[in-house]
Amino acid sequence: MRRTLGLFIVSAMTATVGAQAPASQPPKGQMPDLGRHTEQDDKVPLFDFDRYFIGTWTFEWDMPEGPLGPAGHVEGTTVYTGGGGTYEAVTDAMGPAGKFTVRERIQYQKDQKTLTREVNDSRGFQYRQNGTIGGDLGGFYTIYFESQPFAVGGTSVQLKQAMRLTSPLAHRVSITVAEGNGAFRNYGTPWWRKAEGRK
Repeated sequence: MRRTLGLFIVSAMTATVGAQAPASQPPKGQMPDLGRHTEQDDKVPLFDFDRYFIGTWTFEWDMPEGPLGPAGHVEGTTVYTGGGGTYEAVTDAMGPAGKFTVRERIQYQKDQKTLTREVNDSRGFQYRQNGTIGGDLGGFYTIYFESQPFAVGGTSVQLKQAMRLTSPLAHRVSITVAEGNGAFRNYGTPWWRKAEGRK
């Protein structure tokens, strides 16, 4: 009888502790739950930069040979800070030519769905990009950036980047590059992933 009572008490305590443990909330996209299927005239919410980007991200990039450095594997972290339309991002990375740091100042004009980004790269160059952002009713957003021409080692370079925000915890960036008067060519597709437990 005592053994049965003891097992009952232990089971009850275990159930109580389990009931009190907070369930972790899965990340949500930015499209609100309408309680119905989306319709053609539903409006896509304006992109919430603070909610999506603020925090620490890790990334990996298999970078082809090009004007920004030799071919090889690049990996590191990007930390976004700020809010209300003005942000900074600092990337610390290791590539085939060693460590480097990229600092960005970002302005987001939410109502106009436009962005500007000023980038300073410790590898010896800096550039400015203008961007636009669009989304769909599935909650997917894409930011298109295009740089003004900038000099790298005496060569004029332009970058285009399409940031495809496919998930609250991950996005990929399709990069193309042009040198001089040449055509844009593929420059890799790195992935950024939100660092778990780091904001």
